[in-house]
Amino acid sequence: MTSTRVAVVTGGSAGLGRATVRELAARGWDVAVLARGQDGLDGAVRDVEAAGRRALGISTDVADRAQVESAADRVEAELGPIDLWVNDAMVGVFGEFLETDPDDFERATAVNYFGFVNGTRAALSRMVPRDRGHVIQVGSALAHRGIPLQASYCGAKHAVQGFTESVTTELIHNKSSVRISTVDMPALNTIQFNWVRSTLPEHPQPVPPIFEPEVGARAIADVADKPRRRTWLGEPTVMTVLGNRFVANFLDVYLAKSGYSGQQAPDKTEPMLPDNLYEPTAGDQGARGIFSDRARSTSPQVWYTRHRALTVGAALGASAAATAAVVGRVTRGRRA
Repeated sequence: MTSTRVAVVTGGSAGLGRATVRELAARGWDVAVLARGQDGLDGAVRDVEAAGRRALGISTDVADRAQVESAADRVEAELGPIDLWVNDAMVGVFGEFLETDPDDFERATAVNYFGFVNGTRAALSRMVPRDRGHVIQVGSALAHRGIPLQASYCGAKHAVQGFTESVTTELIHNKSSVRISTVDMPALNTIQFNWVRSTLPEHPQPVPPIFEPEVGARAIADVADKPRRRTWLGEPTVMTVLGNRFVANFLDVYLAKSGYSGQQAPDKTEPMLPDNLYEPTAGDQGARGIFSDRARSTSPQVWYTRHRALTVGAALGASAAATAAVVGRVTRGRRA
């Protein structure tokens, strides 16, 4: 009997989540997709089935704990025990904090923070008794450094970071075999920038440099295959995390000057889609957004992250060879 691996991806109907659904299915996972929009869910299910795997799409608002628990029950009843849970669902509100409607801010926080809390609770309550399973939190460089115009998103990502660290220590204390990983993303070319709720004068864009969502999906699937507690993906993420540790005051001033223009694209003049803050946007939007003309498919740091074992092995091999050469020269010198 062929063994199966069952994964759940929240926010899997579009953007990075959709790319992750495709990547996991290609690697042999059966995938349940949790999202609100039926068109995107149907498309994601077709993607999984096209890869020859079992699929399940469940309309779910991750901010509603009861809906998440109900979805998890259905996944286990129809696909089997959940081995992997990827928390990715998000919504966006672009604009200065004081210009953001308080209800909109709270709604974004409910999805971007409590959606992760609800998903983690649903996963762990099923995995911990079995003493196996893996939760992956899709993080961001903005979990380590806040930027202007995205206070709700940055605040939620910081909260997810602290929440995840806390739960991780509890699992370690209890000697659980269940794993939690965080994969912090750089700016990605996803549809979110076409359906965020925005008060900006120009079209919103991710802070360059921008990567295609498949870059992030491959990293998530790599961590699913070989769990690591933390992964920073892309040079911008590494620079942001380390920069905020050592030159935070400089970044305050730099981002105050560059963060507004850097998140707007005057050359993108096509109308945006209706925002999806409270209701899903109609249609199957797929994985990529409108910035493929400037998005990267890889980078040296991304390659290193995905081939870390090979890189370390090569470095150790080179070091051993160099050491052997030095020892050889010393030995020959003593014999002379």
